[in-house]
Amino acid sequence: MKLIKANKEMEKEYYKFVNEWQDYNEEIIPSSARLFDMSYEKWLEYTYEIENKETCPKHWVPAVTYFSVDESGKIIGAINIRMRLNDYLFNYGGHIGYGIRPTERKKGYASLMLSLALPIAKQIGIDKVLITCDKNNVGSAKTIIANGGILENEVMEDEEIVQRYWIEIR
Repeated sequence: MKLIKANKEMEKEYYKFVNEWQDYNEEIIPSSARLFDMSYEKWLEYTYEIENKETCPKHWVPAVTYFSVDESGKIIGAINIRMRLNDYLFNYGGHIGYGIRPTERKKGYASLMLSLALPIAKQIGIDKVLITCDKNNVGSAKTIIANGGILENEVMEDEEIVQRYWIEIR
């Protein structure tokens, strides 16, 4: 498996990825991988705007989104690395958000995807990564811990308990 940025050649596979989430009646995680009523081409432009610190919309933080793909080019999951944190992300969202398509879960892909993303975060200049998950998402907590995550605390967001983990990148 490898991480690659979205590109025009991935469009057909991207729609297979999206349709699977819809078939399971789930929202795509991370949200940066959602089209939000845009065409794929427009979404690509928007995604690269957010990555650029100068063109990133004011209500967002600069971030880069990668897809994890297998050797056949199938999109297994998506991961978003935020270059800095605002107040909301510091409390509830963290530097990294990720998700695995429903039919590929519980195969170790999330842990592998996160391990591939941590060196990218380091290259961006992040030495200590905050990652959060809902307390009831045991699989995500195991993924974070397997990659060196240390639980700092738990906070309430709406009516959910959010766990906040830190990973020091060496």
